Amino acid sequence: MGLSSSLFSGISGLTTLGNAMSVIGDNIANVNTVGFKSSRVTFQDVLSQTVATTAGTSQVGRGTSLADISTSFAQGSFESTASTTDLAIGGEGFFIVREISSDKEFYTRAGEFRFDKDGNFVNPAGYIVRGWELDEITGEDKGSITDITMSSFTSSPSETTSLTTIVNLDADGTDNSVGDNTSLSGAWDGSDADGDGEYIADDAYEYQTILKVYDSLGSTHDITIYFDLGEPKVGFTDPVWEYIVTCNPSEDARATAAGAHLGMLARGTIEFNTTSGQISGAADSITCALNDGTGFAADLDPLADITGQYFEFAPGFISGSVMAVELDFGTRFNGSEWANDSLSTSQYASASTTVFQSSDGYGAGDLQSITIGVDGAMTGQYSNGEILSLYRVALAKFQNNQGLFKDGGNLYSETRLSGNAMTGKPGSIGLGGIAPNSLEQSNVDIATEFVKMITTQRGFQANSKIITVTDQMLADLINLKR
Repeated sequence: MGLSSSLFSGISGLTTLGNAMSVIGDNIANVNTVGFKSSRVTFQDVLSQTVATTAGTSQVGRGTSLADISTSFAQGSFESTASTTDLAIGGEGFFIVREISSDKEFYTRAGEFRFDKDGNFVNPAGYIVRGWELDEITGEDKGSITDITMSSFTSSPSETTSLTTIVNLDADGTDNSVGDNTSLSGAWDGSDADGDGEYIADDAYEYQTILKVYDSLGSTHDITIYFDLGEPKVGFTDPVWEYIVTCNPSEDARATAAGAHLGMLARGTIEFNTTSGQISGAADSITCALNDGTGFAADLDPLADITGQYFEFAPGFISGSVMAVELDFGTRFNGSEWANDSLSTSQYASASTTVFQSSDGYGAGDLQSITIGVDGAMTGQYSNGEILSLYRVALAKFQNNQGLFKDGGNLYSETRLSGNAMTGKPGSIGLGGIAPNSLEQSNVDIATEFVKMITTQRGFQANSKIITVTDQMLADLINLKR
């Protein structure tokens, strides 16, 4: 072994330490890169050369080489953001994204996502995030992993199917039936024969309440329920109130509706207990008769005509489409009698008033905001008040993260060494949870990198000294012969 071997040992040191400095430079350059994972260099010695000594044979090292450049997948710190679509993974796992122009999937820890003009949930480079579509109502996953793409940013309308109105009717109220109008329904004139623009006179009823309903297209319509004190049942003294259910005659699109019956949907009676002021419990304490627009049918029989727990009436606001709407006064028919709820229509000695009212159904709504839970479930809040489940963001993990190939752009792809991706919901199969309104920062520790930079620089200087000193020794050797 001659002096020249030390030259090559020094060169190996310069080469490997130069590569180490490149790794340090890459780490520091990406100190602010979202989701970046730092790398580190591992050195190893080169196979030693055997030399003869007086004691036999010994080994002399021939320098160093790179053993490995590994990636640290340690958790980076989280930065809170104002965007609900910024996501960070707390624990193990990668987001799955797909290149739009191909079916190839990539994996990333950078969760800076947004919706593009086509409704795709993408990263800044335009790769589509992958996940499961959710059932809007139950929130359960549907099918297999797919692209997260919003086909529409509106919520479809839902037709009204039930109305609840709870009123107090003044126990000191009067019967306003006069002349030919011996009943409340007789006071209604949907044709407005007298041309005064009114369908029922103000003095023909004691109280009215108005509820809004939605048709299948999401348009709103007013349902007005009028109340007036009627005559007690023959042989009884308990007070009985009449009611009629109406809509605006100009909106009544039922095929058979005409004349005075336009807008008239149903009529009935409510019997109250004189002592308690609550609705009586007998099967006939509430009656209901439907109007098809030509006249009233016989009273519905609760035992035969109630399929649920309430009477149904049938408005029609769209030609050829009749709705079925349950009417709830705060009491339910249990199969034999009417059972009052904790809050029900009453007759007390106070001014008539609406205590509570509600209706289901809603109109079309525009998407106002999106929230994503720790389980990756994405829900949309719409202007119509609806909150609908949309998608669930999928995560993936690998048996060997070190085997992943870095594709740039914060992306990794699987290789034979990494093994196949194992996908699952956030929080399952060892995958981490998702933190919304957060971004995972680079896990580069600047202090550590600067210390490595110092040691790498000193090592590089020392190896350069090996070369210069060896050169001087060779020069001295050559100068032996003058």
